[in-house]
Amino acid sequence: MTHSPLDPQQLTADLIRCASVTPQEGGALVLLDKVLSAAGFTCTRVDRGEVSNLIARWGDKGHPRTMGFNGHTDVVPVGDTAAWTVDPFGAEEKDGFLYGRGATDMKSGVAAFVAAAVDLVQTTPPEGAILLTITGDEEGDAIDGTTALLDHMDRVGEQMDVCLVGEPTCPNEMGEMIKIGRRGSLSAWFTVTGVQGHSAYPHRAKNPLNAMVRLMDRLASHELDQGTDHFDASTLAVVTIDTGNPATNVIPAQARSTVNIRFNDAHSGAALSDWLRAEAARVARDFDVDIGVEIKISGESFITPPGPLSDLVSAAVEAETGRKPELSTTGGTSDARFVKNHCPVVEVGLVGKTMHQVDERVEIAQIHQLKSIYGRILRDYFDQG
Repeated sequence: MTHSPLDPQQLTADLIRCASVTPQEGGALVLLDKVLSAAGFTCTRVDRGEVSNLIARWGDKGHPRTMGFNGHTDVVPVGDTAAWTVDPFGAEEKDGFLYGRGATDMKSGVAAFVAAAVDLVQTTPPEGAILLTITGDEEGDAIDGTTALLDHMDRVGEQMDVCLVGEPTCPNEMGEMIKIGRRGSLSAWFTVTGVQGHSAYPHRAKNPLNAMVRLMDRLASHELDQGTDHFDASTLAVVTIDTGNPATNVIPAQARSTVNIRFNDAHSGAALSDWLRAEAARVARDFDVDIGVEIKISGESFITPPGPLSDLVSAAVEAETGRKPELSTTGGTSDARFVKNHCPVVEVGLVGKTMHQVDERVEIAQIHQLKSIYGRILRDYFDQG
């Protein structure tokens, strides 16, 4: 029987119509389970907490040549529906684009690697295995998503040799960039507590804002580094300072602020946390106030050094797009930060201009091009074996 290629455009549209706003499954994983099971994949739901996840394997478990893919079907909230010109979950086609929440980030990426994997196993079954790990918790806290899948894999003896994450990686043109690492991310919340008083008698109060302004200036003006071999310079952004004080004649008792640090491999989350606490303690002593510090490390920086995996991916991207991709570590965090503890990982995907925006959309031609890239990577990977 002749195999009909799986259409990634149609699969993307079907996934967009699933309203899978984190942590709602929305029918997206049910749909993928059906598609992959019909193609001979063994599918297992790995649900934890309120989050639904799916792992799909073709081939023998534990095969030393196992190509992995990772992606997510959950999406960020729509926001103001009235600002959209289309139904956010309608998967409308217009002027060569497919519209909808998740069109770019990253239901098209999931559809492309699912379609590429299905076509390969049904036309030229490889000597090896393919493992697809698809989560519903990438856009949320990411506690019960890819981490739950990796925990499950450890329990049952599943192993990926290498893994591709299908996040959008290209700023403007298909094929211009792949990600071989990511910066770490850390957020810190500061609460300065002084003594409330009348603004006409500041000597009777302890103004927490004076200490907060000094602390934020010290943090924001400090040069963390000048970059490393594969990373740009680390950055610290003050993202909010709040007092909740509507009065002009009252010195408030408390002030709060938040900073976010995106850091390279010159730092660890623990070392940066120690620095933040030391700076807060110094300012607290200078101003005779109390400063509380809470810190959350969302992920450490990591890199998959240029080598066989990045060479494989780069060659496929260049063959399909005519562009030799830049090996980059820019951008925010992704689930690659969890996968890197399991096996070498590289991210390769679409142009990400409209992700999380109103009228999020993907160029339809790029969905098919991405499937071709993934298909070539799969063929070349197994040919090497």
